Amino acid sequence: MSTDQSVDGYAIRTENIAKNFEAVVALEDVSIELQRGEVLGLIGDNGAGKSTLIKILTGFHRPDSGRIFINGEQVTPRSPSHARSLGIETVYQDLALVNELPVYMNMFLNKELRRGRLPLLNKRKMKQMAREHLDDMGVQLSSVGTEVTFLSGGQRQAIAVARAVYSDASIFLLDEPLAAMGAKESAIILNLIRDLKRKGDVSMMLIAHNYTQVVDVCDRVCLLQHGQITYNKPVGETSVQELTELVAAEYRLGNNGNASGK
Repeated sequence: MSTDQSVDGYAIRTENIAKNFEAVVALEDVSIELQRGEVLGLIGDNGAGKSTLIKILTGFHRPDSGRIFINGEQVTPRSPSHARSLGIETVYQDLALVNELPVYMNMFLNKELRRGRLPLLNKRKMKQMAREHLDDMGVQLSSVGTEVTFLSGGQRQAIAVARAVYSDASIFLLDEPLAAMGAKESAIILNLIRDLKRKGDVSMMLIAHNYTQVVDVCDRVCLLQHGQITYNKPVGETSVQELTELVAAEYRLGNNGNASGK
């Protein structure tokens, strides 16, 4: 690919990203594109390097080689705060919520509103704004004053997604947000993704192991194998059966000693 080629249509584009952890090859040659307004599904077996790629895009890790373009600009995120300044927000499986704090405080975590110049929190304003934002996103909670520890897994994940949306980010990286959730709780997050997709002003990369969910909400799906993207198709040109067979075939090869299992 020519380095002069316009990347205006991409929220994220990587070229030949590689990352090793001592003797372990996590990523070997990853080139991937997330188009603006797109929901991209990223799948692969455990240990394929999906989370490593997300952590590189969010500044937790630095790539050993390769190039990253964010909204057309070549840049390597240096830290999570730097990634956020570039418009990237990440929602992890472990959420990074504070269980002992109420919902509205988690929504404003590290961005608390204060009363003028006084060192006093404007709790009334934060509650009001948190309620308005959650209602606008269709997240149903009886009270924004409820401590997060009393919420269901789906509700907690919805709060994490809502907080990312509230940050005005243009790129969301969702690292297995549906893991270990039942159908009812997963539906909360899937509906949020659909709503954001309809609005069309954000781009999303979704890591998931449930291929039915991937085909349901994503526009395109990429498969990460052996440190490389080996499969890239619009979801309309694939199926749950095909995706399952691709990953199962790699698993069988790995068990037979014919694949590296990186």
